Amino acid sequence: MKKFCSAAVFAAIVLACVGAVSAWAAEAEFHIGIMTGTVSQSEDDLRGAEHMIEEYGDAAKGGMITHVTYPDNFMSEMETTISQLVGLADDPKMKVIVVNQAIPGTTEGFRRVREKRPDILLLAGQPHEDPGVITAAADLAVSVNNIARGYLIPLASQKLGAKTFVHISFPRHMSYEILGRRRAIMEEACKDLGIQFVFETAPDPTSDVGVAGAQQFILENVPVWLEKYGKETSFFCTNDAHTEPLLKRIAEIGGYFVEASLPSPLMGYPGALGIDLAKEKGDWPAILKKVEEVVDAAGGSGRLGTWAYSYSYTQSAGLAEFGKRVVEGKASIDSLKDLVECYDKYTPGAKWNAGYYTDAGTGVRNRKFGLVYQDTYIFGKGYLDIADVEVPDKYFGIGK
Repeated sequence: MKKFCSAAVFAAIVLACVGAVSAWAAEAEFHIGIMTGTVSQSEDDLRGAEHMIEEYGDAAKGGMITHVTYPDNFMSEMETTISQLVGLADDPKMKVIVVNQAIPGTTEGFRRVREKRPDILLLAGQPHEDPGVITAAADLAVSVNNIARGYLIPLASQKLGAKTFVHISFPRHMSYEILGRRRAIMEEACKDLGIQFVFETAPDPTSDVGVAGAQQFILENVPVWLEKYGKETSFFCTNDAHTEPLLKRIAEIGGYFVEASLPSPLMGYPGALGIDLAKEKGDWPAILKKVEEVVDAAGGSGRLGTWAYSYSYTQSAGLAEFGKRVVEGKASIDSLKDLVECYDKYTPGAKWNAGYYTDAGTGVRNRKFGLVYQDTYIFGKGYLDIADVEVPDKYFGIGK
C-alpha cells in the first residue's frame, strides 16, 4: 500500500526545493582568489580580503571570494606559497587571483597558474620581486609609487619645517630595485630642496637580532640622532617593525615623521602611543579621528603623518574589485582611471594619483606595472595636497 505525505510535509518539501534552487541561482558566477599574509605579518592586507568576503560572500558558501594566506616565514617556505597559488586555480570558477603583498615566489606561482589556467586574471599587489620579473607573469602589478614619493616625502618634510632628512634601512631592503631607487631619489630631492640627507643603517628584523632587537636599536638611537642632527629632523624607515619605536621616540622628544613606507593610521601608531582601536575596527574615518586625538595629546600635532586609509587594506580590496570589474567587462586592465575608481570606492574623501613604472636605464614605460599613492595627512593639519603635486621629470630617470 502506498503512503502519501501530509499536506504540511509536502509543503515543507516544496519550500526546501525552492530554497535550494534560489540558493543555487544566487551563487556567484565566478570566483576571486585573494592571497595575503597573516595577521602577525600584514594585518591590513588580510583585513582588506576579509572586507571583500563581507561584501561579496565566501566562495565556499556560494559567494565570490576565496581567501588564503602565505606562510609567515615566506622566504624559506616559497614552495608553500607557490602551491597555495596553484591550488586556487583548481577551482573551475576561479577567474581572478590577487596576491597582496606579492612576496618572492609569486612570479613562479603565477607562471604555473598561467600554464594550467590561462583564463585567470593575475594581479600582484606590492611586489617584492623586480618590475621586469613580476610583469613577465602578472597581467598587472601595482605598487605604492615609491618613485614619486622619493621626491614627495622630502618635499612634505620641508613643508613641515625639516632641515635634515634621515633615511633608515638595511642592505636587504636596499637590494630591492624600487626601494633602492627611492633612496637615491630622496637624496637628490633633499639636495634640490636644501635639506641635509643622512642614511642610517639599522638591524634587519629578519636577522639574528629579530624584531625585538631591531626595535630596541631604534629606541636607543633616535635620541642620539636628534641630538646629532637637531629637532628639525624628519625620519623615514623602510621596515614596518622599525616604525613603531620610531614614532614612539619622535612623539616623546621631537622630530618629524611624514608617513610610513606602507602608510596606514594603524602602522605603528597604536603600539607607539597605546591606542585601543577595538571599537573602531574597520571604520577608517573613526580610526583616523581617534589616532589624531591621541597624537595631538602626545604633542605630535603638525609633526606626525600618515595616509587617511591603509594602503595595504585598500590594495587588497581595490585590486579584487578591479579584477571583478575587468571580468564583468566594466573596467579595462590597461586603464589607470578604472583602477583608481576601484581604490576610491574604499577611501572616500582621500585623493589618489596613479602612473606607470618607467625603467631608469632604458626609459621604457612598463604598462603592466602601475604606481599609486594617496594624499598625505598630517595630524593637526589635515591633507597636504601632495597628490596634486607634479613631480619633476628628472626624478623618474634616477636609478639605484
